[in-house]
Amino acid sequence: MAGPRAADVLGRVTLVTGPEEFLNERTVAGVRAAVRGHDPEAEFSEAGAADLSLATLGEMAAPSLFSTTRCVVVRSLENLPEESVEGVLGYCAAPAEDVALVLVHSGGQKGSGVLAKLRKAAGVTEQKSAAVKWSEFPRFVVAEVRSHGSRIDEQAADLLVQAVGQDLRSLAAAAHQLVSDHPGSTLDSDKVRRYFGGRAEAKSFAVADAAFLGRRPEALEELRWALDGGTAPVLVTSAFATGVRGLARYVSAPRGMREADLAREVGVPPWKLRALRDQSRSWSAEGLGAAIGAIAQADADIKGAAHDAAYTLERLVLTVAGLRDQR
Repeated sequence: MAGPRAADVLGRVTLVTGPEEFLNERTVAGVRAAVRGHDPEAEFSEAGAADLSLATLGEMAAPSLFSTTRCVVVRSLENLPEESVEGVLGYCAAPAEDVALVLVHSGGQKGSGVLAKLRKAAGVTEQKSAAVKWSEFPRFVVAEVRSHGSRIDEQAADLLVQAVGQDLRSLAAAAHQLVSDHPGSTLDSDKVRRYFGGRAEAKSFAVADAAFLGRRPEALEELRWALDGGTAPVLVTSAFATGVRGLARYVSAPRGMREADLAREVGVPPWKLRALRDQSRSWSAEGLGAAIGAIAQADADIKGAAHDAAYTLERLVLTVAGLRDQR
């Protein structure tokens, strides 16, 4: 993943906006790296927007005895005092030549008026991070692996998301670890499972997938392995809830759609459609409705007064697998 060049950030203002903290921080790090690559003696400073005035900004951006090149990061731009707005806008209209100024706004409506004015300034470049949807996490993994010079198939990427969770920082670290340990080779599900298959989330999805396919013995065995390995019961009911939502969306989706369009409609990566297609063959709308009710009841029992979580989950496995068989 190529970062910015020094020419892209020096003498300019980089406006970083959006709710994804990890992606925002990656942008900030990219600006710093570009400045450091241009001038190893460059000076770096940070400030909170709440404490910013034109005077303090001038001090931070001014050349020092040691270096004329500076990188200044101002965080929480939404907290910029009203009396400082005109001064900051004035600076952004004519940025100092040897200064890379980064303004970070964490999203939301607060400070949106300032953002609108900054976006009109010729010296400002915006880097926006949109909230990542559930179906987009596997694509993030694919892009991360590609940025390290390797490849990962879609099924393996989705398995990594199930195993590690929906945290971009953790997914990026996991992708880097896999590439480092398997340089030059395509990452597949076996490699992901070998490293991360023991994670609680992955075990929970294995239980749910087997149950929705009607494989009672396999689902019960996976459940025993999961609970014995310390998987929290609530993760199992969560995996069942995710599975039944995807299956219900697939069953109710219009027929005849292109695979890419159907995947967007259902909210899953394209490869997952094959698994949903297999699961759906013996499910009726009534059966799915009953499964949703059983999962909700089991989740309430787990979080409430159930004295034996293992029994509750075994009953859930048998109920869901049995509902599939009724069609």
